[in-house]
Amino acid sequence: MTGAVVLAVLGFLVLSFARGRIDWAVVREFLTAEKILAGLGQTILISVLAMLIGIALGTCFAVMRLSANPVLSTVAWLYVWLFRGTPVLLQLMMWFNLGLIFPTLGVPGLFEEPTINVITPFAAALLGLGINEGAYLTEVIRGGILSVDSGQAEAASALGLSRRTALAKVVLPQAMPAIIPPIGNEAIGMLKTSSLAAAISYTEILTNAQQIYYVNGKVMELLIVAAVWYLAATSVTSVGQYYLERRFQRSAVRRRSVADRIITAAVARLRRGAR
Repeated sequence: MTGAVVLAVLGFLVLSFARGRIDWAVVREFLTAEKILAGLGQTILISVLAMLIGIALGTCFAVMRLSANPVLSTVAWLYVWLFRGTPVLLQLMMWFNLGLIFPTLGVPGLFEEPTINVITPFAAALLGLGINEGAYLTEVIRGGILSVDSGQAEAASALGLSRRTALAKVVLPQAMPAIIPPIGNEAIGMLKTSSLAAAISYTEILTNAQQIYYVNGKVMELLIVAAVWYLAATSVTSVGQYYLERRFQRSAVRRRSVADRIITAAVARLRRGAR
């Protein structure tokens, strides 16, 4: 009964779109339009760069949050609290209007540049999306690190490995299976969240679609074109996430084995030194 209801609702929606006042010829025409494809490229570019910034910041601040140093852990907590607790659209607007607080950027007496020339729509979108994403990934990566048996890090420390070496060689490799899935989800979310950059005049796919329908009046048609490309981009990302997860799952035993070999080698070195 429930399945029949779901099918009926889906059929109604499909029929409504098929019979609606939508010019599907316009959808086909603009699906591969140069302006739309250029906007798609800008969407992918800002999403990839923002994710890279987010991963770098997330890793750095996750380590800081786990630090025994109260200053580092507090700064990391404040970063997560501030950027995860405010809307990303608000952050984009603040970065775009940074010139109201700092009229110029640079080193006084050496070089200075008007902020408006530095914080372009692209720069504001990159900073806003990347730094906001870093706050979310901080908690994702921190959770992944905490999912690893604490005995691994303790054993590495007891055997003389530095905290940095233990983290890079022992803990993080084993945390990857817990980290990859949520990062993949965040990447998909980033592709969609990038549409908010339209508010600061960044010319991604939605902005370009709007510019076209302001001229020809084909609002729904151009929105459908944008939706098709968003779905295509997120689908490709989902497929990549699936294969990446499968690869890490298959190599989980090998990574654990590598970590064990590192600890075993450290034990052997200590024993040789004791002799």
